[in-house]
Amino acid sequence: MAETRVQQDAAAGGPSNVATRSRRQDFLRVFFSNRLAVFGTAVISLFILMAVFAPLIAPYDPLQQDLVNKFAGPSREHLMGQDELGRDILSRVIYGARISLTAGLAAVGIATALGTLVGLVAGFFGGWADSILMRLMDILLAFPSILLAIVIVSILGPSLANAMLAIGIVFVPQIARVVRSSVISVRERDYIEAERALGAGNAQIILSGVLPNSMAPLIVQATLTLATAILDVAALSFLGLGARAPSPEWGAMLTDAFRAGYGVFQQGQHAIIFPGIAIALSVLAVNFIGDGLRDALDPRRRR
Repeated sequence: MAETRVQQDAAAGGPSNVATRSRRQDFLRVFFSNRLAVFGTAVISLFILMAVFAPLIAPYDPLQQDLVNKFAGPSREHLMGQDELGRDILSRVIYGARISLTAGLAAVGIATALGTLVGLVAGFFGGWADSILMRLMDILLAFPSILLAIVIVSILGPSLANAMLAIGIVFVPQIARVVRSSVISVRERDYIEAERALGAGNAQIILSGVLPNSMAPLIVQATLTLATAILDVAALSFLGLGARAPSPEWGAMLTDAFRAGYGVFQQGQHAIIFPGIAIALSVLAVNFIGDGLRDALDPRRRR
């Protein structure tokens, strides 16, 4: 009778659904009990809303110039003041969220796609494939990330698209190593051996068994990488290798202000303070979210 009841529950999806709900509830409970993770989620959500609804939120056109009032301080009309060309800084920060967040996400997307492929092949097949791929990753890791990105952009040509591609390539080794270590631990599990015994091919085993059970560390690493990617995009734009004027990207806003000369230090400090705060807040918020995800996805930390 007990076996019949278990079979009926399994057919109805009862225990499985309960277990799924329990895991989801545990994840949400642990994540939202982390105050810093909640704060980071709120900040990133605010930036995302700013990016999506920028035309509705921004009080002015981000490219509209007012040379008579350049470097004018914060006022009721311009809450964050005006920059070296008299443009409204608040509007440029709002529109800059679109460029900076999109560029960071694109770079992480490139790194995650390439790194996951490399990590899966190296970890699952091992042998010479593992040795060759990991030595290539070691070569990339031997260079400081920002310097390697500068070299790649210098070869490809300065542009925001090339900056995103360069940063994506730079972060491939980190993603690949995380995926490889996770795949190595998963490929020896009993359920993987059971799939092999049932005649499943390598592609089916990877897609149905290995990859889904390697996602937790990948999600955490990708989230933490996003913070560094946003910072590196701003750094490349600040060096003139990413977004170019008059694009309202946060890093480009800093370099535009500094190019104005000593005026930025005498009367235009706000032109570098507010874009800098936007960069710092977004990077800090993503790091907090990454820490919260790491705690929520790790069963040992949940206990």
